[in-house]
Amino acid sequence: MVVQSSSLDLSLAALFAGWAMTGEVQRRLTADGFGELRFNDGVVIQHVVAGPVSITALAERMGVTQQAASKAVGDLERRGLLTRAPSPSDARAKLVCLTDYGEDSVRAARVHRAAIDAELAEEFGADRVAEAAVLLAAVLTRFDAVDAIKGRRVRPPV
Repeated sequence: MVVQSSSLDLSLAALFAGWAMTGEVQRRLTADGFGELRFNDGVVIQHVVAGPVSITALAERMGVTQQAASKAVGDLERRGLLTRAPSPSDARAKLVCLTDYGEDSVRAARVHRAAIDAELAEEFGADRVAEAAVLLAAVLTRFDAVDAIKGRRVRPPV
């Protein structure tokens, strides 16, 4: 069944399309051996992907308590995506870092997202896909979301 564009407003169409593409990325990651990854892991990983960060800084960036950040990091540590290492500048502090496995999972997700973009361009036309991306980027600008994206402070609305 084809969903009629008139039956969904733009916000729902964008949301559901994002979920569908995210689900496809998850399926592909699972096939690659990254089945324990969850979509919400990105809320933490986005802050660590550029380099090691302290729990304090991570909590600030995520807008949560240090306890909540530490709990999230502990979960990702247990699943082999993050590790804590001593800070070279502060013997009392630990820095949160991606493991090799965590870095591999980030690379794999990027590859799959690019592949999905290419598949959609092939199926629907590169111009249409590019126009959709431009429109959605303009919507992000309209609702002041660009700084959060550029600053890797994206998180689902509360």
